Amino acid sequence: MKFLIKLVITAVAVWVATLLISGIQLHAHTTAGKITTLVVVALIFGVINAVLKPIVRAVGCLAYAVTFGLISIVVNGLLFWLTSWVAGKLSVPFHITGFGPAVLGALIVGIVGWVLSLILDDRDGGKD
Repeated sequence: MKFLIKLVITAVAVWVATLLISGIQLHAHTTAGKITTLVVVALIFGVINAVLKPIVRAVGCLAYAVTFGLISIVVNGLLFWLTSWVAGKLSVPFHITGFGPAVLGALIVGIVGWVLSLILDDRDGGKD
């Protein structure tokens, strides 16, 4: 159940990013198509983060230390951009036009996801 909630939160956060950043495009035409695309993109992003982020952190731990963790903004942007590439290979109608929109989109996804998680944790009493 917690996995599904996190998936929906990420999908909503990606949707917000598509609304705010012109370089993040959702090409589905129907509401059902948009929802399906957002859920698939959230799933791809979750898998990429689960698999690659720990590897990048381990390999680049010195960069994280030297930049006081600010390199994570760049890493998240690159992982979000990779999500767009994977989505394209899977014929999912989602595209990020460049590195700048990817970084901004990843920031928005992170912030919106964090806020929604806080709201939902407060609603269920903070219980896991």
